[in-house]
Amino acid sequence: MIPVSGFEGRRVAVFGLGRSGITAARALKAGGAQPILWDDSVSSRMQAEAEGFAVEDLTVADWSSFAALVLSPGAPLTHPKPHWTVGKAKAAGVEVIGDIELFARAIAALPDGERPRVIAITGTNGKSTTTALIGWVLKQAGLTVHVGGNIGIGVLALPAPTPGAVYVVEVSSYQLDLTTRFAPDVAILTNITPDHLDRHGGMDGYVAAKARIFKAHGAGKTALVGTDDQWIKPIAYGLPRTGWTTTVTTRVLVVGGGKRGGTPVDQVGRRGAAWEQAFHDGHFISMEACDGELTADGLFLADLTKARSLPGNHNAQNAAFAYAAARALGVPHERTVTGLLSFPGLAHRMEPVGRLGRVRFVNDSKATNADAARQALSSYDRVFWIAGGRAKAGGIDDLADLFPRVTEAFLIGEAAGPFAAALQAASGGDTPHRISGDMAAAVRDAAQAAAQAAAATGRDQVVLLSPAAASFDQYPDFEARGEAFRAAVLALGAEPETAA
Repeated sequence: MIPVSGFEGRRVAVFGLGRSGITAARALKAGGAQPILWDDSVSSRMQAEAEGFAVEDLTVADWSSFAALVLSPGAPLTHPKPHWTVGKAKAAGVEVIGDIELFARAIAALPDGERPRVIAITGTNGKSTTTALIGWVLKQAGLTVHVGGNIGIGVLALPAPTPGAVYVVEVSSYQLDLTTRFAPDVAILTNITPDHLDRHGGMDGYVAAKARIFKAHGAGKTALVGTDDQWIKPIAYGLPRTGWTTTVTTRVLVVGGGKRGGTPVDQVGRRGAAWEQAFHDGHFISMEACDGELTADGLFLADLTKARSLPGNHNAQNAAFAYAAARALGVPHERTVTGLLSFPGLAHRMEPVGRLGRVRFVNDSKATNADAARQALSSYDRVFWIAGGRAKAGGIDDLADLFPRVTEAFLIGEAAGPFAAALQAASGGDTPHRISGDMAAAVRDAAQAAAQAAAATGRDQVVLLSPAAASFDQYPDFEARGEAFRAAVLALGAEPETAA
């Protein structure tokens, strides 16, 4: 746990007792504060009381007695309308913050020699894989690394800071909205596409929330910015020049870069002392992740086709962020590349789960929107696609250009009907599809169809779960959906498969 100082002896309201809320309460208490807890759920309040916390009805509390409100990221700060606790806090002049902000203050309070370094990652898609990949690379390089935040362990539940440690933290737009002093040493924005617009009042609000990760950018800070999306370029090119900014793209390969004639890193000295020093300092102007190649400023860095768990340009982009982040922290080139190529992959994100004869099954349950599913579909020339769930705005309409890659689609959940209509409308009926309804039926149907295709063509086939929809119609979260897919695959007699 990371104790949070700065509120010693003062009352701090904590609303929302999920993972981040209860962890924040523990961290505040460990730092000497008096956390006052409340949740709409009776069972959550009872659990908090059983743990010894003070639980008070915040609807009737004296808000002038609070030093701050720690708000769950699940409660709206501004839209569709502010949560009632936000209104009470603002009326009383009480600041509203979240667990990431508490983490930032705990780190900032440490003496310089004891302060660990922080890498923070956000973006619409790719942030979890990038977070896990960075953590893996740094651990392989021998650093003390703690990975958490919006992925896995809540940030304040991570081990207490020690000199030389590195925190690799995934942060959501909801969490960033609740920060004021968050100042990561390396800040990463992977991409931005429309998502969570109801919570941010539209695209401008969503973009502004993501851009908050760079609020403290300046001297000694590194910003790594994906520039494939129109929304990000103004952010990237508007950052202060006092810090270091590296742009990352999957769409353009530097002329003369990569296997097409790029300079090997062991020959970087031929380009001059300034280029050599920048490379050894881990400073890059632009990075390109395209066609299985990783390049930076005309230097060929790595052949990512050797990394089985990082297929597709989107994963190459994740690798670029991980490479640049590790190098910014002083990890040598060779160790960084070794870490990238040995990454075992992230559960529920392009995760190989089994093989049955010539049919491979890939779990991409984390693809909860069309843009995330695009990344997976783009990684295969032909695929048997399991999709559906609770559709988000736009459904799968934006994926129409990829429908020709779909040998057959197997549709599940609430979105099965609308997705079937979209496939029919976009392809003129040329994309075979059926409504399987539930996961077990979809896996069974897809496995049978893929096996028939493998027998007819003599080539391996892929069954891909990439739902392009939320899970909440049939499952509590995407993890449960992914595990249901895995269980259905193994129930067919498939041999378990890993990315390694």
